[in-house]
Amino acid sequence: MARIVSIASGKGGVGKSMLATNLGLLMARRGLEVVIADLDVGGADVHVLMGEFNPDRTISDFLYRRVDDLAEVIRPLPFKNLSIIPGTGDTLATANMRFARKKRLIRSLKRIECDLIIIDVGAGTSFHTLDFFLAADTYITITTTEPAAILDLYRFVKLAAIRKVLSGFIGYGRISETLAHQDFSSIDQVLAAVEHTDPESRKKAEQIVRDFAPLLIMNRTTGRTRTSVQRLKLTLRQYVGCDVATLGEIPEDQAVARAIRAYMPVSEYAPASPAAGSLAKIAEKLAEITGC
Repeated sequence: MARIVSIASGKGGVGKSMLATNLGLLMARRGLEVVIADLDVGGADVHVLMGEFNPDRTISDFLYRRVDDLAEVIRPLPFKNLSIIPGTGDTLATANMRFARKKRLIRSLKRIECDLIIIDVGAGTSFHTLDFFLAADTYITITTTEPAAILDLYRFVKLAAIRKVLSGFIGYGRISETLAHQDFSSIDQVLAAVEHTDPESRKKAEQIVRDFAPLLIMNRTTGRTRTSVQRLKLTLRQYVGCDVATLGEIPEDQAVARAIRAYMPVSEYAPASPAAGSLAKIAEKLAEITGC
C-alpha cells in the first residue's frame, strides 16, 4: 500500500506546488514509484509546472465517470519513476464537488499501486481542502515568513485539527450527533462539547489532537526566519494543542523562479542552487519519517 503525503498551505502563492513537484522528483530519484496527485480542484497547476500543458485526462474524467478507474488518469512525467494525476480547475462543478464524489476520489486514491503518493492540496480551509489534507499518512504544511501567510497557516492548522477530531467521532451515536450540529472556532470548544456529551470521550479527543502532528516548511527564508518559526510553533501548541516539527527551510533563491518559468523543478533545473540543496535535505528527512 502506498504511503500518502499531503502538502497544504493556508495562503496561496507560498510554494506549495513547487514543493510537491520537487519532492516528487527527489523521492522518485531514490527509486520509489511516486505519483503526484493534484487535488487543488479550484486551481490545479502541477501539470503546468512540469511542462504538461494539456493533459488528455484529468481528475474530472474520473469524477464524472468518463473513466472507471482513477489509475487511468495517471500520466507518466519525463522523469524516471514519476507520474502525475492532473487536476482541473476548469469547471465550477468540479471545484465544488459533492461529498459522495469527494469520498469516492479519496477511496480510489488510496488504492493506487505505487510506493508514494504526494497530494498537492489547494490553499484555504474549505471542507475539500481539509479532507484531502487529512486523507494522508504524513501532513506537510508550507508558509513564507510574511505575517499574512503565517496567520493563514495558523488558521489552517487549527481548523484541520478541529476537522480531524470531528471525523474521529463519526458514528459515535450521541456525540456524533452533537458535534455535527455545532460550529466550532477552537479546539477547546470541541473538547468541551465532547466532555459535556460524554466525559469519558474527552481523553479520546485530546489524544486525536496530540497525534495530529503536521510538519512545517518555511519557504523563501532569510536570516530573520527563526523568530517567526518559534512564534508559530508556540501559538499552535498554546491554542491548538498540537506540536509542529520543522521539516526544513527553503531559502530565498531566484533559481526557483527561473525553474518555474522553464517549467521544471528547481532540483532538475539548478541542482547546485541553495534552494535545490535545501529541498534535497527535506526529501532525505521525509524519507526517514515515512520509512520510504
